[in-house]
Amino acid sequence: MKSCNELKKEMLDKKTWAVVGASVNKDKYGYKVWKKLEQLEYETYPINPNYKEIDGQRCYKSLNELPKKPDVINFIIPPTAILDLLPIAKEMGVQYLWCQPGAANEEVVLKAKELGFIIAYNVCVLVELG
Repeated sequence: MKSCNELKKEMLDKKTWAVVGASVNKDKYGYKVWKKLEQLEYETYPINPNYKEIDGQRCYKSLNELPKKPDVINFIIPPTAILDLLPIAKEMGVQYLWCQPGAANEEVVLKAKELGFIIAYNVCVLVELG
């Protein structure tokens, strides 16, 4: 079994990310995480049904709308909302899930593992990327 650090590095080496809970509010983590990934030249797909675009980039209403499968889905939404998206992520064939601190609870972690996902949780992309 991989260590937490090996797992984080493996995920951060993947270059196509969906950020569920992306935000236009520059003070929110949903904006900061998406922007950091974008600045580091990751291919990023912001997802939030409340916005048409963020900083000029199209914002998608749902995972189902994405033009391609992301390598990693980053969640910045409440655990109950994540539970609803796990079956969709599974259908898409996504392998990696990253839950920002506060996004995952025990139920999300257990369900994700049960569905065969590799999941990082209670770790911040911003911290890991410096």
